[in-house]
Amino acid sequence: MTTPNDPAPLDETYECTFDFQPGWIDLTLREGTKAEAKALATEVVNRLNQLALEIENSAVFDDMVERAVDLNTDMPTLAAAYYSEAGEALTNLRVDGYGDEGVPRPGADEVIPLILQWENAEVAGEPEVTHLELPAGPAVRVQAMLKVKRVFGFGRKLTEFVKYAVFPPGMQTLIVVTVQWEKIALTEQITELADEAVRTMRITPLPTGDTATPTDGGTT
Repeated sequence: MTTPNDPAPLDETYECTFDFQPGWIDLTLREGTKAEAKALATEVVNRLNQLALEIENSAVFDDMVERAVDLNTDMPTLAAAYYSEAGEALTNLRVDGYGDEGVPRPGADEVIPLILQWENAEVAGEPEVTHLELPAGPAVRVQAMLKVKRVFGFGRKLTEFVKYAVFPPGMQTLIVVTVQWEKIALTEQITELADEAVRTMRITPLPTGDTATPTDGGTT
């Protein structure tokens, strides 16, 4: 709930695009509805290599629908997931933009504690922090383990994530790319996929008054 003293959201439109490698599926939804997710999943599943699948089409379809709806909660700039050739989802990717009118964008050091905050989880151990120069702009890369609360709050499960806080030049919006996965044994493979994907990300500011919105999806 906002109050009269809360700053207005930053009015800055841009396009976010990726040159995704095979396996990444763009799951960005315009309306965020289950019907839209089903239409997207139907199109994608029909393109899959049926000979390589080790999972029933219906299971891949159901996973993709549920994953798309979950990832598009709060209308991210872009949402995607990586599926193996066998049809198994290995990791999620989500891009969000943050900023308020009149509020300076946090610096590279200030942003680290902010991106380590999770609503339903806590960071386990010491995070690995790296400063990068990406095509989309200077960035801070943070990788760590997470203890995630289970349903009903009983127990915790371990997952892993990498977040990239990107500072596009000429803009005030902070772009945060979040990649999260549960199969810790595949961490090396997944982080390579994530790093490769983020190196292809482009953030393009749009002219003031352009009809496009900050939630323009990416390309595959």
